[in-house]
Amino acid sequence: MIKAAAFLALLSLTACTSTPPAAPPPAPATPQVDPAFQALFPAGAQIEKIASGFQFIEGPLWLPGDRLLFSDVPGNVVHQWSAEGNQVTEFLRPSENSNGLLAGPNNSLILCQHSGRRVAMRSPSGVLTTVVDRFEGRKLNSPNDAVYHSDGSLYFTDPPYGLEKQDDDPGKELAFNGVYRLAQGKLQLLTKELSRPNGIALSPDEKVLYVANSDATRKLWMRYALMPDGTLASGRVFADVTAEKADGLPDGLKVDEKGNVWATGPGGVWVFSPDGKHLGTLKPAEVPANVAFGGPDGKTLFMTARTGLYRIQTAVAGKKAVY
Repeated sequence: MIKAAAFLALLSLTACTSTPPAAPPPAPATPQVDPAFQALFPAGAQIEKIASGFQFIEGPLWLPGDRLLFSDVPGNVVHQWSAEGNQVTEFLRPSENSNGLLAGPNNSLILCQHSGRRVAMRSPSGVLTTVVDRFEGRKLNSPNDAVYHSDGSLYFTDPPYGLEKQDDDPGKELAFNGVYRLAQGKLQLLTKELSRPNGIALSPDEKVLYVANSDATRKLWMRYALMPDGTLASGRVFADVTAEKADGLPDGLKVDEKGNVWATGPGGVWVFSPDGKHLGTLKPAEVPANVAFGGPDGKTLFMTARTGLYRIQTAVAGKKAVY
């Protein structure tokens, strides 16, 4: 503690000084980054834009041969990006406004088609067939995203985005928006509790199903325990970002080999640990709608973000696909 006499002397000395030295500017705050988030990327990893000029792209899917397929939903086309020469070519037109893409059995391609209101399969020779388009005799809304279980069953979401007036569209035949399981030709409704079911993914051990809800009034990701018969136990909220003001909604998502969830949402790609801890957010120049792991070693994250395609190197590979 400064004694009174010394304190007065200090005041006097200050008063006699002509111009007090300027205080140094405050040091910029260093963002606190979770070490677990940093560990998901190699040193120096940067987000890179690799293609642009699209309308609204979705459903990225990495295929053998160093190529990535992705849907331009309003453009009614599936594009192919090739690592060799960084070239984009048309793969399928019309695509019936496909959204989610998935590798299927026997080198087929599974497409969630909005205007077709079905899950379709494209054979290697280019023949398109219907996998499923009705539930209990009524037309599906507009299948959006899908994932295969190792037992061959297909899980998919069915929001109303492909219908002009969505829930109020006169062509909507189902009174709800559902999450389904297709197994051995039988379609099961698993849940209809979500207003806008969207992205969907399985944990590496296939014991958990994650589903995004793309509703501006209820922005969240759900976590459902998978029962032995493939149905769902009661779900719980995995993460809720309803209070977030940044542009974007919970949309497409993928899971890496360690069980971390990479989910597009407000402002970027949110990365969560398996227990739901938010580790960090990737923020490309545009708000991403979906993601996919790819590259020769599975350690590249591709992001479809409205008009542009982006990528970043990761230190972890994505969960291996069934087909």
